[in-house]
Amino acid sequence: MKFRTLVILSFLLLISVLANAQAPAQSPAEKKAAELKKLEASLTAAKNKVALNERQLNVADSLVSTGNDMISESKTETKAIASERKTIDKTYDSAKKPLLKSSTSDDKSEAIKAKTDIKALDTKYKADTKALDARLKVATKKSTTGTTNVTKGKTAKKTAQDALKVSQAALDAAQDKYDAASAPADDSSSKGKKKK
Repeated sequence: MKFRTLVILSFLLLISVLANAQAPAQSPAEKKAAELKKLEASLTAAKNKVALNERQLNVADSLVSTGNDMISESKTETKAIASERKTIDKTYDSAKKPLLKSSTSDDKSEAIKAKTDIKALDTKYKADTKALDARLKVATKKSTTGTTNVTKGKTAKKTAQDALKVSQAALDAAQDKYDAASAPADDSSSKGKKKK
C-alpha cells in the first residue's frame, strides 16, 4: 500500500514539474502589458460607475423638480376650486332666497312651482359641488403624489451623492494607479541613480 501511494505521488509530482516546465515564462514587458490591461479594465469600470451615479443623481433631481411642479399645480388648482365653490355658493344662495319666499306664498300654483324650482336648483347645486369635489380629490392626490416624489427624490439624491463621492474617489485612485503603472520605467531608474 505504501509503495502504491509512493508511486502515485511520484507520478503527480512528475506531471506538475513537467506542466510548469512547459508553461512559457512571461517576459517583463508581457507582465507589464497584462497589468496595464487589468488596470485599464478597472479604470473603465470606475468611469462607468461614476457615470451611473451621475445618472442616478440626475434622475433624483428630476424627481424632486417634478414633485415640486405637481405640488405647485395642485395648489393652483385648489385655489381655483375654492374660488369656484364660493361663486357657486353665492349663486345658489341668491337664487334660492326668492324661491323660498315664493314657496310660502298663498298662491298654491306659485308655491308648487317654487318648490319644484328649489328641487331643481338643489339638484344642480349638488351636481356642481360633486364635480368640484371630484376635481379637489384629483388635486389632492396630485399634491400627495408630488410630496411623495419630492421625498423619494431627496432620499435618492442623498444616496446618489454619497455613492458618487465613493465612486469618484475610486476613479481617482484607479486613474492614479494606471498613470503610475503606465509611466516610463526610465523615471524610476534615473531617480535611483540620482540618490546614489
